[in-house]
Amino acid sequence: MNATPPLVYLDNNATTSVAPEVVAAMEPYFTTHWGNPSSMHAFGGRVMRDVEASRARVAALIHADPSEIVFTSCGTESDNCAIYGAAEILGAQSAIVTSRVEHPAVLGPCRHFRDDHAYHVVEIGVDGRGQLDLDALRHEVQAGPAMVTLMWANNETGVIFPMDEIARIVKGAGGVLHSDAVQAVGKVPVDVRRTPVDLLSFSGHKLHAPKGIGVLYVRRGTRLKTFMIGGHQEGGRRGGTENVPYIMGLARACDLAAEHLRDAPRIARLRDRLEQGLLKSCPDASVNGDPQQRVPNTSNMSFSFIEGEAILYHLSDLGICASSGSACSSGSLEPSHVIRAMGIPFTAAHGSIRFSLSRYTTERDIDYVLEHMPRIVAKLRTMSPFVT
Repeated sequence: MNATPPLVYLDNNATTSVAPEVVAAMEPYFTTHWGNPSSMHAFGGRVMRDVEASRARVAALIHADPSEIVFTSCGTESDNCAIYGAAEILGAQSAIVTSRVEHPAVLGPCRHFRDDHAYHVVEIGVDGRGQLDLDALRHEVQAGPAMVTLMWANNETGVIFPMDEIARIVKGAGGVLHSDAVQAVGKVPVDVRRTPVDLLSFSGHKLHAPKGIGVLYVRRGTRLKTFMIGGHQEGGRRGGTENVPYIMGLARACDLAAEHLRDAPRIARLRDRLEQGLLKSCPDASVNGDPQQRVPNTSNMSFSFIEGEAILYHLSDLGICASSGSACSSGSLEPSHVIRAMGIPFTAAHGSIRFSLSRYTTERDIDYVLEHMPRIVAKLRTMSPFVT
């Protein structure tokens, strides 16, 4: 039996709907132009020209050169390619520096190098707003060349790290800088000419392309050991036959994302109205993260003395989709590692949920949540052992 579509989808940090224009761009490469772009014949050659044209359009979104774009299967693969590739070039004598609030796709590989290969790995902390301890970063990179991997925007709170300043610190110390920009690209301007990261990851399904296509930006001149070993595809940097329909869809999604950056103020106003309404109608509610330096679409809120998972189940019954954190670590009953790193009190940490909007979110969507959320919170508090 098919699941009933949600009435209100506020889990866009997990995945977005595929834009109709993106579907239309993909369709001919399933049915008409299905040749292998690596083939020598004209049928495949035409597809390769389209792939390269799409590469240029993807590059334009982050102001990169097309030769610096590597297509992958997802953000996780892009992160792994960057971390493994750079760490193995630098060797175990160099440190890996990251933060305590990174996505599992970054923390997992870093901890793998620490636990299985004896690399020195440092996880820098954040303050109560989720902002990075820049003094700690300066201290760690002064010890010698390091591979530094820090997210552009947090996937749970939306907090934006000061990437320009981070780049000055890391590059000034001779380090290699990777940024997981999965939650930033398409939501805020990202310009790799201005912000000199060496490596940058993003994913199609966060900006209305399909799941299963990602990007790794590799600045020209950056040494990187190949992670996916096989054929000559992607300039020898990532073996495997190109996923042509999804590359075409990603290119169209990047075109649209660039056009819709102008929607950011409208989306931020909807987010702020949601937060203000819930703060007013739900006692002991709070907003987590830096209220100023964050992407426009993301709100992380705590509702003290109740469980976030219980809130989500009740919302789901009403056709409202939200999240308690990263979709890649859902199913855990432990509070989010991001919220814990920020020092949020236990009774609030367990009641944290994330609302993430998109350009398709409407005033009516916000009204619907504001109508139902206060009753859910009040009902759950009547059952809470922390409320007397």
